[in-house]
Amino acid sequence: MAWFFSTTVTTSGDLAALRDVFLARRAGQRASVDATVSSIVSDVRATGDDALLSLTRQFDCPGIATLRVPKEAILAARQRIAGSPLETALLVAKDRITRFHQAHRRYSWLDDSVPGERLGQRIIPFACVGIYVPGGRAAYPSTVLMTAVPARVAGVGRIIMCTPPQAETGLPPDGTLAAAHIAGVDEVYAVGGAQAIAAMTYGTATVPQVDKIVGPGNAYVNAAKRMVYGDVGIDMLAGPSEVAVVVDETADVAGAARELIAQTEHDPMNAALLVASSQALLDQINAELKEQLATLPRADIVRASLSEQSVSVVCDNRALMVAIVDTFAPEHLHLDVSDAWELAHTVRNAGAILVGKHTSAAHGDYVAGPSHTLPTAGAARFSSPLNVDDFTKKTSVLWLDERVSRDLASFAEAIATYEGLEGHARSARGDVGGESI
Repeated sequence: MAWFFSTTVTTSGDLAALRDVFLARRAGQRASVDATVSSIVSDVRATGDDALLSLTRQFDCPGIATLRVPKEAILAARQRIAGSPLETALLVAKDRITRFHQAHRRYSWLDDSVPGERLGQRIIPFACVGIYVPGGRAAYPSTVLMTAVPARVAGVGRIIMCTPPQAETGLPPDGTLAAAHIAGVDEVYAVGGAQAIAAMTYGTATVPQVDKIVGPGNAYVNAAKRMVYGDVGIDMLAGPSEVAVVVDETADVAGAARELIAQTEHDPMNAALLVASSQALLDQINAELKEQLATLPRADIVRASLSEQSVSVVCDNRALMVAIVDTFAPEHLHLDVSDAWELAHTVRNAGAILVGKHTSAAHGDYVAGPSHTLPTAGAARFSSPLNVDDFTKKTSVLWLDERVSRDLASFAEAIATYEGLEGHARSARGDVGGESI
């Protein structure tokens, strides 16, 4: 049995049918958890730390006594990985992530080239940002770096981190804590789930209120972010991981299979799209998947993702390949075709484009440089990867001298009069009842 639900796309009608497949899959992933999350958010708002401790004991660590991770515990975790391959890798990743995000940091500007006026923009980093790092049964030090380092580059004044504790220790894993130390996180709190989002939004006696929350999470975390948006800023609703792999006869078949596996081994709800230029190539990749999964520790998760959430398409038309990708709007797009760069410049909807057979999703997830916090569930149609702009706000600055103010007054008055706003018209004229003052 093929691992993929295979659909042959040759016409625009088939593309519309494929769009329905993608939409149906994503609708299924958005199963309602709102009632549970709403109760959690309300409890945290009402009782603060008491709710956090109760929920953390219920879901993560029955014996936890304190929420804030002591600085000594963070330093001890860093010391325990000192000199290890993990520490070396985290330091390399931090350097590359820093360098990438420094390249597109924005700065305040003021234009006074026109006599009598100055117009500009202040770029203001947030005073306090909260990053959410998934955890519990797993450790994601890479997510710490990919969220905290861009925040630090942007100039955020205070970075706090919430992540679930391990049941055995009451602390997050050593790798996660060491990454927080390397990335310059100011405070770490051993709390996860929707309750962590509520705590960072409204503040408790222990967890500070933040200006914005960033970072991926499960359905409960995303539901909480959706509910609190408006009371706090959020980056995006980053859900189950997605990958689209586009291949032709020049592709590395084993490499294509590896890319599909890499992005589906996290969770059975993760999804893949394989676009192959021929049925023979699709069959080769299916056979390679079967062989690689025979020795993969998380093979059952991959099989569930590929068989239940994923789609394969046979298509040898380049324009239609791009249209299929844009319809899926994947989080990750891996292009292993003879004209990969040409396709990369024509695709509109993808969180990250990995060009060529040597550019793996693992490089993008860990060490290449761009943040791996990417839009999912089709949000690449309108969202961008996490970047330094997510950690700043923009304030417009205006100054006009008397002459320019007078010269522009009639234009402002005309628009105000049309809109029926006499107060605006008087503001433009500088009067209180028809007479200039």
